[in-house]
Amino acid sequence: MKMMIFFIVGLIVHVVFFLSIFDIYFTSPLVHGMTPQHVPLAPPAKRLVLFVADGLRADSLFKPDDNGTGRAPYLRSVIEESGTWGVSHTRVPTESRPGHVALIAGFYEDVSAVAKGWKENPVEFDSVFNESRHTWCWGSPDILPMFAKGATGDHVHTYTYPPEREDFASTDASRLDTWVFDEVKDFLNVAKSNETLLNMLHEEQNVFFLHLLGIDTNGHAHRPMSKEYLENIGLVDSGVAEFVSVMDDFYGHDGKTAYIFTSDHGMTNWGSHGAGHPSETLTPLVAWGAGVQTAQREGSHKYDDNYLKEWGLETSMRVDVNQADIAPLMSSLIGVPFPVNSVGVLPLNYLNNSQHFKAESIYANAIQILEQFRVKMAQKKETTISFLFTPYQPLSDSKQMDFMRNARNLIQKGQFDEAIRYCEDLIVQAMEGLSYYHTYDRLFLGSSVVLGFIGWTSYVVLFILKTHASLRKPPTNMHMVTERSLGQMFLCIGLLVALFLMVQSSPWTYYIYCLLPVPVWFSVMREFETLASLVRSVPSLPLSKCFGYFLLVTFGIELLVVSFFYRAMLTLGLVVLALWPMVSGLYTKAKFRSLSWMLSCLFLAVFPLLPVVGREPDVNYVICAGVLTLFNSSSYLWSSWSCSPLIRRDRQLFICQMMQVVLCAYILTSTHSSLQLKQGLPLFNQLVSWLTLVSSFLIPLLSSTRLFRRLLSILMSLVCVYLLLSTGYEALFPPVLSWLMFAWINIEQETMNTQGSSNRTEHCVNTDFAENIDITKIRQLRLDDIRRSYFFVFFIIIAFFGCGNIASINSFDPASVYCFLTVFNPFIMGGMLMWKVLIPFVIVMCTFESIQVSTQLSSRSLFLVVLVISDLMALHFFFLVKDHGSWLDIGTSISHYVIVMSMTIFLMLLSVMTHFLTSKRILIGRKRKMHFR
Repeated sequence: MKMMIFFIVGLIVHVVFFLSIFDIYFTSPLVHGMTPQHVPLAPPAKRLVLFVADGLRADSLFKPDDNGTGRAPYLRSVIEESGTWGVSHTRVPTESRPGHVALIAGFYEDVSAVAKGWKENPVEFDSVFNESRHTWCWGSPDILPMFAKGATGDHVHTYTYPPEREDFASTDASRLDTWVFDEVKDFLNVAKSNETLLNMLHEEQNVFFLHLLGIDTNGHAHRPMSKEYLENIGLVDSGVAEFVSVMDDFYGHDGKTAYIFTSDHGMTNWGSHGAGHPSETLTPLVAWGAGVQTAQREGSHKYDDNYLKEWGLETSMRVDVNQADIAPLMSSLIGVPFPVNSVGVLPLNYLNNSQHFKAESIYANAIQILEQFRVKMAQKKETTISFLFTPYQPLSDSKQMDFMRNARNLIQKGQFDEAIRYCEDLIVQAMEGLSYYHTYDRLFLGSSVVLGFIGWTSYVVLFILKTHASLRKPPTNMHMVTERSLGQMFLCIGLLVALFLMVQSSPWTYYIYCLLPVPVWFSVMREFETLASLVRSVPSLPLSKCFGYFLLVTFGIELLVVSFFYRAMLTLGLVVLALWPMVSGLYTKAKFRSLSWMLSCLFLAVFPLLPVVGREPDVNYVICAGVLTLFNSSSYLWSSWSCSPLIRRDRQLFICQMMQVVLCAYILTSTHSSLQLKQGLPLFNQLVSWLTLVSSFLIPLLSSTRLFRRLLSILMSLVCVYLLLSTGYEALFPPVLSWLMFAWINIEQETMNTQGSSNRTEHCVNTDFAENIDITKIRQLRLDDIRRSYFFVFFIIIAFFGCGNIASINSFDPASVYCFLTVFNPFIMGGMLMWKVLIPFVIVMCTFESIQVSTQLSSRSLFLVVLVISDLMALHFFFLVKDHGSWLDIGTSISHYVIVMSMTIFLMLLSVMTHFLTSKRILIGRKRKMHFR
């Protein structure tokens, strides 16, 4: 019961530490209560058309093809004759929802939206669509509804195709774009005979939004260099040209329509997006029509990236922007207020208007951002004790008034150029102030979390020492009095912290982060006698051996931390592990097992050196993985036959599982062949894939609970699913990993036998997971168990990073789930890819459970050591997170911290699941009594 309470408390503590990073670094940047700002002068355009070609790279649009002609002749002519162009720089994550939010609302999306699949609004926000008089949208059901739902009133009208059309196995994904263009033309034709609609269309401040998803879908399915992707660009270009002609005819060529063509994100050569590669962050921007500067000749090049020469546009002036800058540009063109949450800066070089108009526009832009700063400052001031509040000095109340007054005076005096520079300086200051208040509590919250983290790790270490180092002592009266006084002191501390947070009107999550260290450190201080006993026993300890283990563990943890940044370090670690039997002397006593360990380590060491991205699918690797799995299974069954022959039921089960491996390899090759021929996903293949996934959780429970047999059944069930989720060399990873795991079990048993434990343990083949545990054989922790725990953590990291699935967000290929579904569904696809990541994790977990059984050690004891190692790694990453530097650098350390914390939580949860998976069996006719260790 005491261990169960410890497990639950530990799980809660780690969940709090996991969630804390989101509260500290990923809070929503949005505030509410600002006054909308608009330009007081007449706008140049009455209406605006926004084309967003989803997934279109800048180079794919601008770069001529091999024969020197442009892929998009109409947009090319706009660039060279009638419009302004440039590169729009996006930010991570380069996904569809964040990209569209930046384009239309002018701010960079709160990452908490990922929890809703980038579909819903976690926090309501303003947008150009909301500020417009009417907005009509055509396109994807994944993008359009979020802007209609977030708008006030019913002036945002959406027209979407069925979600089933977003099929990666479609014979022609460009029909998604054809549908949009056809629907818009039909809409305008219908309006000619509908007086109400016609009047609405002729009002000012209208927006037409055409979301074109075909390019993105073709890029995922066929890659950006494919014929399908490039031809889709040509189709979009001709569609834009035709639509512009239709619009001009509909409005009588009044010259009051502005057009903007851009993309939400790019795409890598291997058909993915989400990270920060230039092919993902560089998107095209072309603007033309009413109020837009016409084509200008480039006098001197201010960009040194060589793109102008590569794209053949050396003579055309290029004007780059940040993606969020497009929202204020659209607002300025049609005269609607700037979105109140926008942090975009109006790109004046795109405007073809007077300097007076530009000055008034940038002034409204500056005041709009300053309004956000004021609200943010007021909110922080309200939740901070007055004498503790530290304002942002460059923008005090008096300085704000001076800025506004001086800028307005410059405009009134006609000094427009100076007013523009003055307002741009104000925008820079306001943006820095926004960042200052947005991160105001980071140091306070971070210190609280670190304090709790250190306290928890210290408590676990003391718990291990008290339990396994014979440091228990019966409590004395003095000890009970001291503990009571200690409890009263920490209770007072907790009340003071709660009172401090209450006075500051802090959010309820702050109470959790700040009060958690109080009981944790109280538990640590209660174990003072344990610590004192340890200090007194130091002279009797083998100090040189302890110090050697300390150095090895420190070096090992640093190796693991560095491996998060450089995967090749995992290869180095595996090479070092391969030499362990030689160094420990096991090689001379168990040559065959040592040789198997060394070879499996060296084979597995190859995987971290292989590329994680840019891989072309190759089903031949999957076939090889199936053959390797069959070979491994046959070898293990043959080697165990002499020690313990298989009963008929187990023999039939393993034959069925081997046939299932062959079937899954066939299903994968058949599916990819069908998709290449554009014949879609065969229904039979889809049914078999889903049945395989479901049965993988049940089939192992039918097998014997003998150690190797149960592990082998688990392995083959998991490998079947993994084969269906593989596209290349990663399919070989689980069979090679399982080879190493079986070698690890054998060599650990040999280690125990060498040390003379229990007069040699029984053979692993005869070890039964479900046997009643002989309490007299359970031993206490030794120094060698630290090595076992480290091996386990190292193998968990290998499982995460070995084939690159977690090393880069770009290594996730949608093709991995094509055996299960091809219609876009972020939650199901994300869940399948996550299970693909966890399959090697589960293999290692089950192996660790086996080692705990075979080495006669309580599972909770070894797990506590693992907990300490993983917590030290997480704490290391928490300290690596810095507020300065690029967001990508900050995000890297944060993501590593999240991975380690997720890994620790998974360890705690899967420790129960793997015990069930290994020790339970579906029996017919009799029951076996189960015991948890």
